[in-house]
Amino acid sequence: MFYDLNVPWTANDTGLPRTLNFLYELGYSVVALNYILIGKLPNELSCAIPNPLPYKDLPSKLEIRRRITVTLTDSLQNARLNALAAQYDILALRPTDEKTLQLACGSLDCDIISLDLSQRFPFHFKIKTLTEAIKLGKKIEICYGHGLLGDSQGRRNLISNVTQIIRATRSRGLIISSEAKGAVACRGPWDAINLSAVWGLGQERGYEAMTKEARNALVGAQLKRSSFRGVINVVHGGEKPAPEVKAGATEKKGEAQKQKGQMTNGQGANGQKRKSDALGSETNDSGSGIPMSKTQMKKRAKKEKMEAESKAAKSTGDAKSN
Repeated sequence: MFYDLNVPWTANDTGLPRTLNFLYELGYSVVALNYILIGKLPNELSCAIPNPLPYKDLPSKLEIRRRITVTLTDSLQNARLNALAAQYDILALRPTDEKTLQLACGSLDCDIISLDLSQRFPFHFKIKTLTEAIKLGKKIEICYGHGLLGDSQGRRNLISNVTQIIRATRSRGLIISSEAKGAVACRGPWDAINLSAVWGLGQERGYEAMTKEARNALVGAQLKRSSFRGVINVVHGGEKPAPEVKAGATEKKGEAQKQKGQMTNGQGANGQKRKSDALGSETNDSGSGIPMSKTQMKKRAKKEKMEAESKAAKSTGDAKSN
């Protein structure tokens, strides 16, 4: 899956549906619409990009995310960045000088650090500053759109700045985006990878910048908003579910009890007589159907013999008397 995490969004842009369709045809699976905020944060924080989008005939398989890029001009206006980040899928910061760059790479919490590489910066990108941002999980964004549609001076600044960033980051923690304001500035994923290879980024690192690193930025931003400190994601609180009463459970229970009662009355599980009853074993005097023991059978035989003898003696006495 290829990612393009920087497609500028404006409310009156009529060419945006054409740009999204063209990006999908080029092979991109995930596209992030970027809303750029300049100046102080508004009093009421809300997502400026509507959901769902008011466009028709968009590719159904194209995954669209919402991103905001805050231009850093003053360190005092960023006290509510966390509340602003909760309204979007991705939070990006755009430093304008060395002080704000150090602030974005260090203390400020964001997902992507996006620089306007078409302008000339009066400072050099330091290895320590950018490495600190990468260790914190922040990604450095390289946008090629300015180099395609800008003037010659902008292209020279873009190449110079990208070369410095690749050197300072040692080709790690980079993502490549288009920042295309129209379909004309869009390029295929492999074209962008080859272009980055010309600037000094290896082809393998360029492929990771458009797939693995971009996905890590998106997933990391989602974990920050849906988990505890980006480490623990509570899926289930451990509550004991209520027992489910299935249909026909009472009938099955009654049948089981009935079958058990039949087995205790001398019948097996299939309703047949037991083996001892089949062989003609006698039952107890109580009539419960339980076979008698050998001692009880001997006592019963002795009793029947005595009764027979007494009857015989009585009949003999009656005969003599007559």
